[in-house]
Amino acid sequence: QVHLVESGGGLVQAGGSLRLSCAVSGLTFSRYAMGWFRQAPGKEREFVAVTWRDITIDNTNFVKGRFTASRDNAKNTAYLQMNSLKPEDTAVYSCAAARSWTTQTLPRSPGEYDYWGQGTQVTVSS
Repeated sequence: QVHLVESGGGLVQAGGSLRLSCAVSGLTFSRYAMGWFRQAPGKEREFVAVTWRDITIDNTNFVKGRFTASRDNAKNTAYLQMNSLKPEDTAVYSCAAARSWTTQTLPRSPGEYDYWGQGTQVTVSS
C-alpha cells in the first residue's frame, strides 16, 4: 500500500544538473522524514540528505552546496536538486521515509527508515 517512486535520473555530463523526485503514497507524508541515499557498485549505501518539517540536513562530506533536498507536503513529493555533478556522483539514488528514529537529530542511517523506493540511476560522464 505504501509506495515511493523515484524519477528524474538519467545520463548527464559532468557539471550538469538533475532534479530527482520521489512521489509518495499510502502514508501521512508530512509526518515522515524523507531521506535520500545513493549506492554505487562495490560501495555501501551512502546518506545524501534528509528533510523533516522545515529542517534539512545533508552529507557535507561530498554535497558541499551542490545538492539541495526539499519537499512539497501538498504534493506528497520529495525532491533532490543536484548541480555541478561529478563522475563520482554516479550511483543509484533512492528515497526513503522514516516515521521515527533513535537519534535526537534527523535519521542518517538506512536502518532508521521504514519504506524505500526502487531507486533511479544517475550516471555522470566525463
